[in-house]
Amino acid sequence: MFTSFLIKYAEIGVKGGNRHLFEDALVHQIKVALKKCEGKFYVHKTQGRIFVEAQSEFDYDETVARLKQVFGIWGICPVTCAEDQGFEKLREDVVRYIGEVYQERNKTFKVQARRSDKSYPKTSMEISADLGEAILNAYPEMRVDVHNPEILLNVELREKIYLYSEIIPGPGGMPVGTGGKGMLLLSGGIDSPVAGYMIAKRGVKIDAVYFHAPPYTSERAKQKVVDLARIVSGYTGPIYLHVINFTDIQLAIYENCPHEELTIIMRRYMMRIAEHLAKETGCLGLITGESIGQVASQTMASMAVTNEVCELPVYRPLIGFDKQEIVELSEKIGTFETSIQPYEDCCTIFVAKHPVTKPKADVIRRHEGRLQGKIEELVKTALETEEVIVVE
Repeated sequence: MFTSFLIKYAEIGVKGGNRHLFEDALVHQIKVALKKCEGKFYVHKTQGRIFVEAQSEFDYDETVARLKQVFGIWGICPVTCAEDQGFEKLREDVVRYIGEVYQERNKTFKVQARRSDKSYPKTSMEISADLGEAILNAYPEMRVDVHNPEILLNVELREKIYLYSEIIPGPGGMPVGTGGKGMLLLSGGIDSPVAGYMIAKRGVKIDAVYFHAPPYTSERAKQKVVDLARIVSGYTGPIYLHVINFTDIQLAIYENCPHEELTIIMRRYMMRIAEHLAKETGCLGLITGESIGQVASQTMASMAVTNEVCELPVYRPLIGFDKQEIVELSEKIGTFETSIQPYEDCCTIFVAKHPVTKPKADVIRRHEGRLQGKIEELVKTALETEEVIVVE
């Protein structure tokens, strides 16, 4: 029955003179998402509305599923549209719509009409009242409830007439690409894929870096990260995943630095490398999955010492989330089952039994000094031998 969708946005509507830029970005992201669907679609905007019109046979469920992954969409409304052929024809269309969409009609309803052409012979209130009367005459078991109706039938009179009564929730947020680009430190855990999702929801395009440590981590651990990036890319678009061989760097730290400081020093070198890649690729900041107090390396003191090595800002979208909230989000976006697969990443292999929770920057710098003359060449080699995987 439905061959068109009205796309509703929320935040974009409060933008000022540059609102059209956000609308255009949303139209672009919708087009990109629908390229993966069966069928052809015409996506266009008109008078503060965005419409998706099918121009061939298409899979309804697949199309809705793709639209539900496009940041910037607040609601997806399946609509029927027809040319304006007079009010009597509109009454017939409305009655037929209710009859086809609702098999069970012992419900309350309200008609809400809007007209873009104020010269139309009836006001919006008159249109709503007359169409409500037509529904009552056709289906006397239905009842009007203007405050809390079970069915809210929207009638929009524009260049065509659009009828819809369902709003399928979208992900909200802002269109990807309107907020710049960031470099996500992606591991095989639960948190970092969710952080990537959350920052992308604010319009940020993401690249990612994964630190691989063969033979201490397997190829399956690497594939797990690729799989996570692929799931997240359903929301963000293609992700350039930079795979860095971190084994020699970790071993050098392990052999030369106090073991209670292993995690924080390795983290600092990861941030240095991630920032180097970020600057090369035009990213405006780093993104991590850290949450205050979740583990020893995520205390405020530890994060302050980690931040010290970065010139770019470090964004932590999950900073105030507790673990259960992060798990629930990972289940919602589809990354949880992949994240809990038992393939360890490089951090878990070299973790200390009693890591420092309140590191001092001057102490960490002094102990890092033991690496001078050794680690610079290792970092250079790691960057020169990076593998870039385009994930989509």
